[in-house]
Amino acid sequence: MSPLTCPSCGSRKVVKNGRIHSGKQNHKCRYCGRQFVEEPQQKSTKDLIDKLLLEKIPLAGIARVCDVSESWLQDYVNGKYAAVPQTVNVSSKKKPRLTIQCDEMWSFVNDKGNKQWIWLALDVATREIVGVYVGARSQQGARQLWNSLPGVYRQCAVAYTDFWDAYGCVFPKKRHHAVGKETGKTSYIERFNCTMRQRVSRLVRKTLSFSKKLDNHIGAIWMFVHHYNASLQY
Repeated sequence: MSPLTCPSCGSRKVVKNGRIHSGKQNHKCRYCGRQFVEEPQQKSTKDLIDKLLLEKIPLAGIARVCDVSESWLQDYVNGKYAAVPQTVNVSSKKKPRLTIQCDEMWSFVNDKGNKQWIWLALDVATREIVGVYVGARSQQGARQLWNSLPGVYRQCAVAYTDFWDAYGCVFPKKRHHAVGKETGKTSYIERFNCTMRQRVSRLVRKTLSFSKKLDNHIGAIWMFVHHYNASLQY
């Protein structure tokens, strides 16, 4: 068995230096002070964590499954969610006959008094999520949802929503239809809301896995939306 070499300076003056959180042997270079483990599995662990973040599993559960510390995992998740793009990435569309369904879904951050409504728009033909905004259930929220839509939808899409007044104040009147659930005209977006609640643990109505930080709340929603849209292309 060949002696260990430091990955930073190449020195062979390496000694054992305790164990890391997963129990693996840690080493330290006497020459430059670099600490490291043999055959690190960090990349595969991160890949697994990325997949688990898209399932209804709390962070404490992910830490146990992946054998990492909760503090390390929280730091990783903070960086992961901060890097998630907050614009929709959808397939190209032709202008004629675009139809969307829109709805708002209740959620909260830290406590139920801090309501954060998730505004969503879904393309009826492709089932893609084409608009997202997280914030107040107000005219400003409807405006932000409208602004999040790609230009082709703002130019010509017909929108079906519930009877919340904010939609009528923002969406073009000639292309906006407020309808009841019994019509089935908002059934696709309502089904997606159900899917989100079942897949994203922080959105489950009665949960201990609620968001403590608004940025992570928004990042988790966007991460799932990107995953969902990408899955429709396979």
